Amino acid sequence: MAAEPEMRPWILSEINYAYVKENPYQVAVLPMGATEPHNLHLPYGTDTYEADAISSRVCEAAHQRGAKVVMLPPIPYGTETNQSAFPLSMNVNPSTLGQIIADLVDSLANHGVHKLLILNSHGGNDFKPLLRELHGSTPVQIFLADWFRGTSADVKPEIFENPDDHAGEMETSLALAYFPHLVNRNSETGALNADEGATKATQFSAVNEGWVSITRPWHLLTTNSGSGNPHQATAEKGEKLMQILVERLSQFLVELSEAKLDDQFPF
Repeated sequence: MAAEPEMRPWILSEINYAYVKENPYQVAVLPMGATEPHNLHLPYGTDTYEADAISSRVCEAAHQRGAKVVMLPPIPYGTETNQSAFPLSMNVNPSTLGQIIADLVDSLANHGVHKLLILNSHGGNDFKPLLRELHGSTPVQIFLADWFRGTSADVKPEIFENPDDHAGEMETSLALAYFPHLVNRNSETGALNADEGATKATQFSAVNEGWVSITRPWHLLTTNSGSGNPHQATAEKGEKLMQILVERLSQFLVELSEAKLDDQFPF
């Protein structure tokens, strides 16, 4: 008979009040996901599944090293205004999403948890302005990790063959490693049921070169919402990326948990 799964004390949705009363936390991690199409082969919840997989493993590694850290339940919605032409792409406007996070920050402040890491898994979410807005208005010190941007930017070229933006080799590799049952594949060959993730250039060279930015209308940019070729993805590549993310972010959480909050923080 299989053993019953044990409560994970770093996952808020699994722990109980009896445990919390005796084990106060210093740091909270808020995973931010989205609900949107990812080419033809990845689930709508890809960003949320990634946020959960990464955050839970990061918190576990930090907990095992003594960090008093807790992972809050993931938020499964993000800003999707530029994907509105795709069915069931579920949008929450930046101002609404910011208010949700601000309310959660107030809750943390009320409960004496004054350190927060927002672990963002959706490219349409831009939380840096929110950090600036909340700075100085709450005792909670807020940090942001866009794991697919700065946290992993230097190692992505070493792991992946194809640079991508959405539902490409990187996200597909994570999916194959951590939620493979939700990846749409040919039942006989195992090949991905996905297009090549090709994108269109705009008529403006300044935009194409990155000198000028826009909010890209995704139904015009892509064929089936994918931006980046997923077909060289492997579970092994996803596991390699996860190892790096866990090492980097769990070390940060350990240091954050131990850090003293004073008028010189974070210096």
